[in-house]
Amino acid sequence: MEIRALGKSGLNVPVVGMGTWQTFDVRSQAAEKNSRNVVDQALKAGANFFDSSPMYGEAERVLGTTLERRRNAVLIATKVWTSSTQEGRVQINRSLDLFGGHVELFQIHNLVNWRDHLDTLESLKQKGKIAAIGATHYQASAFGELKTVMKTGRIAAIQIPYNPLERDVEKETLPLAADLGLGVVVMRPCCQGRLARRVPSESELKPLTEFGVNTWPQALLKWILSDPRCHVAIPATSKPERMTENAAAGSPPWFGPEERTYVAKLATSLV
Repeated sequence: MEIRALGKSGLNVPVVGMGTWQTFDVRSQAAEKNSRNVVDQALKAGANFFDSSPMYGEAERVLGTTLERRRNAVLIATKVWTSSTQEGRVQINRSLDLFGGHVELFQIHNLVNWRDHLDTLESLKQKGKIAAIGATHYQASAFGELKTVMKTGRIAAIQIPYNPLERDVEKETLPLAADLGLGVVVMRPCCQGRLARRVPSESELKPLTEFGVNTWPQALLKWILSDPRCHVAIPATSKPERMTENAAAGSPPWFGPEERTYVAKLATSLV
């Protein structure tokens, strides 16, 4: 798997990481054991970048528990998400406790109260508890405000949705991120499951096999990562074997313009 520098964050990341929304919001012993198996497989495949949030229920706690003595072998990206500045400090401290007192990328989730949370995160960064600060949003209507945050010069990375059906970030967000040297973490590679309900036939995927693509999820991930402005994609899964499959998409050769156009046409034909 290829490693890329995540913009100004100073972090070197695998191009395929893992999200924990829904899949790690579990409570039973069996489900937590499965989460551990997913993490085991991710690390075995070289995918050591894990993204979480207090918005994801039990996900932070479950992720922290599964890591146990392996914390130094991974990169954690998590978030603060509350309109209250004081509650934000509580959330941030809880996350730090769950992840061994240090977080590699701390993001302001959906830009909620971003000015106050940015002050808090910068203070913790100065103390060495946070390596880099980021901001996220999933709605195109908020990308204008995200641009405002990007232009402050106070963040090192953004997290945005990007896939063949959600391409609003191509207009201004990705070009600005490239101009500013910001890292880009990509969520929703399968468009929240819309692109997983139907898949192309084996014959339709055949032209992509020379790029190491054997499955539709791999095609979607490689479509994203073939854009050099994107640094890491974070598909979520509850299946250990799928993590191995996802990680395999994080190696060259990358798609050229023709292959990306082909994958985009396949995607639009499925919905």
